[in-house]
Amino acid sequence: MATIKDIAQIAGFSIATVSRVLNYDTSLSVSDETKKRIFEVAEELSYKKKLVRKQDVGKVALLQWYTEKEELEDLYYMSIRLGVENRCRHQSINVIRYFQDNYEDMKNEDIQGLIAIGKFSNKQVKELNSITKNIVFVDTAPDEEKFDSIVIDFEKATKKVLDYFLEKSHEKIGYLGGKETFKDKTSTIEDLREITFKQYLGEKGKLDEAFIYNGSFSVDAGHSLMKEAIEEHGDQLPTAFFAGNDSIAVGALRALLEAGISVPERVNIIGVNDVSISKYVFPALSTVRVYTELMGETAVDTLLERMEGRKIAKKIFIATKLIIRNSSF
Repeated sequence: MATIKDIAQIAGFSIATVSRVLNYDTSLSVSDETKKRIFEVAEELSYKKKLVRKQDVGKVALLQWYTEKEELEDLYYMSIRLGVENRCRHQSINVIRYFQDNYEDMKNEDIQGLIAIGKFSNKQVKELNSITKNIVFVDTAPDEEKFDSIVIDFEKATKKVLDYFLEKSHEKIGYLGGKETFKDKTSTIEDLREITFKQYLGEKGKLDEAFIYNGSFSVDAGHSLMKEAIEEHGDQLPTAFFAGNDSIAVGALRALLEAGISVPERVNIIGVNDVSISKYVFPALSTVRVYTELMGETAVDTLLERMEGRKIAKKIFIATKLIIRNSSF
């Protein structure tokens, strides 16, 4: 452990000055630059870098809460997975892929680290923790004091979309979302996008609960939900819709085109994720870009840190960006 004498020698100040600065002595008159120098040296000396030899980290498991079929219906999780696998390949890490319907197989493997993509109940988290203590959760953050997590601020992302619609003077704004439950059926999962949508528009005096529709996060659900909205509201259909993900938005676009409702002239749509198909649908989909590949890459880097000995949990937010294409103006 570094002493005040060590700090004083490196910082170039007397032991008395260093001691008083470190103790926040308000009667001491020194410049901010002096304080900065002393604090920086103290921090550097207190941080012991652990030298890690290059070695095989052992088996790393990649667990997705979606099945392979579900992954194809929502490319968001596939994109995250690819980010994980590409980073593992770059780092020459042996990664074994599991889905929720076969994750019991992990218990028979000597798993040294785990990246869990998706949403997991408290019971499932406990089970995973019994397999390995080195876990990074992606897209959810259970027990933030204990586990590392890589997440998106969906509250902020939702507000970006709503602010855009409000700036464009939309008075009637609808929401198309999905309801999810944990795979072990222990409880439903609250969706921060829908929660924020209701709270934020409520504060603005623009919320109409009749314009909120929920199904699943799939193209088919988006198609069905928009058809329902068209049938129920007719000429009073909202001029703008926020879709909980791009799959829903793509299905909604199809329903609007089938009904002869022009996009974006009559109805604007903005989704979330910016999956690969978003730029190729007609009209090209406006969306909130989620940097899914970076989420996967960051998960691997964070797991390696944990496996190298870091004990303090991290929660990392990855930024988003509103991308305006032809489905809104």
